[in-house]
Amino acid sequence: MYTIVNGARIYFDVDGEGLAPDGAVMREKPTVVMVHGGPGADHTVSKPYFSQLTDIAQVVFYDHRGNGRSSGEDPNEWNLAQWGDDLRGLCDALGIERPIVVGTSFGGFVSLAYATRHPDHAAGLVLISTAAKVDFQEVYQAFERLGGPEIAKIAQDYWDNPTDKGRALYRDRCTPLYQRSLSVSTDWLSRVLWRNETALHFNGPHAEHGQMDFRGDLHRIACPVLLMVGEEDPITPPVFSEVISDSLLKS
Repeated sequence: MYTIVNGARIYFDVDGEGLAPDGAVMREKPTVVMVHGGPGADHTVSKPYFSQLTDIAQVVFYDHRGNGRSSGEDPNEWNLAQWGDDLRGLCDALGIERPIVVGTSFGGFVSLAYATRHPDHAAGLVLISTAAKVDFQEVYQAFERLGGPEIAKIAQDYWDNPTDKGRALYRDRCTPLYQRSLSVSTDWLSRVLWRNETALHFNGPHAEHGQMDFRGDLHRIACPVLLMVGEEDPITPPVFSEVISDSLLKS
C-alpha cells in the first residue's frame, strides 16, 4: 500500500488488527511502527521477526523515502532530518497517535532524528543496535575481533570510500557477521529490494553517517526509551548504546 508523505509516495504494510474482540467489547491495541535499517534496504529486513508482535500490537512497516518501494529520487532529500519528518508524516497520514517506534540500526538513526525533532509524539521508543554518534574505529576493531584482519579491511575499505563494488563485497563477507547464530537464516539478504545509490550517498565517516551527532539533543526525548544491542554486534558495537544511555541519563 502507498500513501503520500511530505511529497513522496511511501510504501507501507500493516500486520495485525488495531481493534481486537475481547469478550463483549473491542480492545484497542497499541501501534508499533517499525523503522527499518539500511539505508538502501527496505522494510522486509524486519519480517518475519517483528510480525510476531501482532498478538499484542498492530505493526506498521514502511520503506523510507529513497529506499525499497518508496519514491524519492532526489539525493538532497536523503538525510536524517527528512527521514525523521517522514516518520512523523507517515503517522499523521495513517492516523497513528502515540506510536511505539522501534528503530533498528540505521532505523535507529532515523528514530532519533524523529524523536528529537518531534519529542512529544511517541508513546515509547525502542532503539536496537544503533548509535547517536558513530565511531568508525570501533566498528573496524569489532569486525577484526569477529572476522580477522581481512574482514576488517573489507569493512574499512567500504566505509571509508563507499562504492558499488565495495558494497557488494562488504555485503557478501561482512554482513553475515551481523548475526552469529548458525540457526538464524540469512534469506533476508536475498529478499531485500536494494537501493545502493541511497546507501552510497549516506554511508561512511565523510557523509552524514559519520557526521551525525544526536548526543546533545537526547534531552529533548520525552517518552520512555528501551535500548537493546548484541554483545558481539560489529556494525553498532555495544559502546554506541552505552553512549546513548549515558546521554539520556545526563539529560
